[in-house]
Amino acid sequence: MAEPPRVRSGPVTDPRDPDQARPAGEVVALLGEGDRLRCVAALVLGASSLSEVTAATGLDARRAGRALTRLVDGGLVERDEYGYRLLEEELRASARAAVAVPPTEQHEGVTPEVARVLRAFVRDGRLWSIPAVHSKRLVVLDWLAQRFEPGWRYPEKRVNEILREVHEDTAALRRGLVDEGFLDRAQGIYWRTGGSVELDDPS
Repeated sequence: MAEPPRVRSGPVTDPRDPDQARPAGEVVALLGEGDRLRCVAALVLGASSLSEVTAATGLDARRAGRALTRLVDGGLVERDEYGYRLLEEELRASARAAVAVPPTEQHEGVTPEVARVLRAFVRDGRLWSIPAVHSKRLVVLDWLAQRFEPGWRYPEKRVNEILREVHEDTAALRRGLVDEGFLDRAQGIYWRTGGSVELDDPS
């Protein structure tokens, strides 16, 4: 039985308007997973059906279908009665918007390497995705740790409230902060044990 047409979810952006373009960090996160990247390459090379994508990528139908579904949900691929189509205008719009972003003081006081990671994953104070690469994840976790005052004690509910301000997956962020030594916990209470600390200007 033929699969029913599926159209992408989420808002439709105007590729001419950089303010409506998807954040570059969000696009990078979508393309940063191997199966999804292979599927995008297959679509660029002309594949349009699931069978053509599996043939071009070497993925089995389940993995390819899951990757394509995520790309559709993320707004980079469209599916209709003709098959799958990469929305290249979305990629171009995100690239133009990233280049057009004016200099910001949002990540001042950090090294260029740290600022580059934060610009890729953080926009307007929100974490668009949790980095898969460990070194980049540590940068993001250090950024998150700044939201907790050294010496304070936080119940888990409050920790979740603070983390939810930047990302919905509070459990993953909370676990990461503890596993990497930025926070410690005991009996449902958390406190900061690591991360960068801003020093007062002696002047």
